[in-house]
Amino acid sequence: MRLLLRIGGLVCLGLLTAHGAVAQQIPSVTLKLSQSANPGEVVPTIQIIGLMTLLALAPALVLMMTSFTRIIIVLHFLRQAMGSNQVPPSQLVIGLALVLTFYVMQPTLTTVNQMALQPYMQGSIDQSTALKNAAEPFKDFMLRQVREKDLALFTNISGQPRPEKPADIGLGVLVPAFVVSELRIAFQIGFVLYLPFLIIDMVVSSVLLAMGMMMLPPVMISLPFKILLFVMADGWYLVVESLVKSFR
Repeated sequence: MRLLLRIGGLVCLGLLTAHGAVAQQIPSVTLKLSQSANPGEVVPTIQIIGLMTLLALAPALVLMMTSFTRIIIVLHFLRQAMGSNQVPPSQLVIGLALVLTFYVMQPTLTTVNQMALQPYMQGSIDQSTALKNAAEPFKDFMLRQVREKDLALFTNISGQPRPEKPADIGLGVLVPAFVVSELRIAFQIGFVLYLPFLIIDMVVSSVLLAMGMMMLPPVMISLPFKILLFVMADGWYLVVESLVKSFR
């Protein structure tokens, strides 16, 4: 194998040497940093860098400032409770969570588009005002979901004075409090989802033990009954409806 690689390298080197004129026509990319006396020439570059940074942080923002956290955790709890670790696939679960997230966040995204994105594209507001206007709808959404107890916890940890009104709460306190509240609600819903499937597992295990079939894994017998119960109860409809209506 190494001999073939060496022979291939020598052949490529020979071709490049024989066609030196062609090799010289290969374009190159250079990055040049220079000083500018006009600040207006630097502003677009800074905006592009800021946009690239925002796109890099987009997955973290989706996790921490939207309904995605609660939805994806509940869907994973449902899959674990049914005992089908590979069905539905993880890609499908994440896709369904994203679709439901966009559905729940649609009023917030519409407000962001009207208050921040469109005025900024029209040039009526600057970048800092657009970011401030875009953060307000997300703050309103998170304030409707978060618990006062979690807000008080992170306010005390940060050492900041107690805010007099919701508008005084900063994102540094609101975002972690919102994430903790979402985890709490998601685990509560997951516990409720586990109960009927846990009862089926207990019944199947008791029946197998009474029949003396202790070597037979109860999961193999209980999984069809779980699927049957979930289908007969129209489980996907109930789960999606409960998830969407759980957001205030």
